[in-house]
Amino acid sequence: MGRRIPQEKRSLNNVEIFDIAEEGKGVARHDDLVLFIEKAIPGDVVNVELQRKKKSFAEGRVTEIISPSPYRIDPFCPHFGVCGGCKWQHMEYDAQLKFKQQSVDNALSRIGKVDTASMEPILGSEQTQYYRNKLEYTFSNKRWLTNVDEATEANNMDALGFHVPGRFDKILDVEHCFLQEEPSNKLRNSIRKFAVENQISFYDLRMHEGALRNLIIRTSSTGEVMVIVVFAYPEEGQVELLMEYIASQFPEIVSLLYIINQKKNDTIFDQDIHVFRGRDFIYEEMEGLKFKVGPKSFYQTNSRQAYELYKITREFAGLQGTELVYDLYTGAGTIANFVARNAKEVVGVEYVPSAIEDAKINSSINNIGNTKFFAGDMKDVLTADFITEHGKPDVVITDPPRAGMHPDVVKRILEMAAEKIVYVSCNAATQARDLEMLNEKYRVVRIKPVDMFPQTQHVENVVLLVLK
Repeated sequence: MGRRIPQEKRSLNNVEIFDIAEEGKGVARHDDLVLFIEKAIPGDVVNVELQRKKKSFAEGRVTEIISPSPYRIDPFCPHFGVCGGCKWQHMEYDAQLKFKQQSVDNALSRIGKVDTASMEPILGSEQTQYYRNKLEYTFSNKRWLTNVDEATEANNMDALGFHVPGRFDKILDVEHCFLQEEPSNKLRNSIRKFAVENQISFYDLRMHEGALRNLIIRTSSTGEVMVIVVFAYPEEGQVELLMEYIASQFPEIVSLLYIINQKKNDTIFDQDIHVFRGRDFIYEEMEGLKFKVGPKSFYQTNSRQAYELYKITREFAGLQGTELVYDLYTGAGTIANFVARNAKEVVGVEYVPSAIEDAKINSSINNIGNTKFFAGDMKDVLTADFITEHGKPDVVITDPPRAGMHPDVVKRILEMAAEKIVYVSCNAATQARDLEMLNEKYRVVRIKPVDMFPQTQHVENVVLLVLK
């Protein structure tokens, strides 16, 4: 935490924003301080109120726009600025792509010491709204009051929406979200209305009491819909009442599920899933392949752009049909099964056992017989004995979580000395760190950023490395 700034030193005028940080804040300078300004974008000239200060930088917010950036546009969502998502809605999409490409370039060159001359233009998303296939909403009896709410003195404090940044116990009630296609908004609004009318209590995040806790909606490119209602402490008959209402009002739902979660956290991975109506999964489809997606499955949240990402990954791998491929952090085996038809064999490794079971099922339903999947911590599974048993890979595909790869995993990859590595990452900074370690034996020959998350600062990046 930075120290508070005295009132007389908080205001700065005519601050010029020249860059944007990875977390989406505008960057400026004042004397020897670097300033990170919420909701400012490059090209803005603004008046600023500083809020926190550390030795070499300070954080603040815009109090007045003196001269707007040429990239600045009006945000399309009325919740912009209060909701914690879609932080770049006020920036035109071409500019978003420009700064995402720049952020990848900066991370790879500064942290990884990578020559980025081989970087290709970022692949933008065809959809910039309604592109997500999964959203998770939170029920709360402590609604975040906006200026409009306060003016009307709303007496109903129940909310179904998203967490307000920095306030774990406050939920912004969302009327329309531009992230997921219908019936997402209709479902959320109908469920909230029915719950209020029937006095089904909303969860109290501080006291840990109340009936309704979370609502998860998954949609797919095949048009299928999954709804998961998470209850905490429902009264007798309330589960059946609400679930029957949802089933009757939304017959298009093919997977209607519920969970009773009385833990102190919202994670569902250790919870029992109850099927109220239909199947316990939906199908995604990609290039003729079907993928089974359950309530606990990981699947890229932008289905259409995931297809583009995987095509780039396959192209970078350059498979001829004779290669042994290791797919590290395979998840539900989506990439492994996607490239299997072009390889001799694919070996997938993943930490989460349930994901590995999904991967095996996905191979089975697509009649793919040249994949093998193993569950366990990557640094423990990927041993010399494992490689001796399953063979030295010709190509390694790795798609780790945001934290990147464990140093022991990087060490093992270096020992394997595969001819090619295709490194897919959602965090260019940790990817760059790993690339610097891989530089011992590999050189980067292709770089391709992919925008999976329009209106946000997040970006995926694919790198091809070849053995020196």
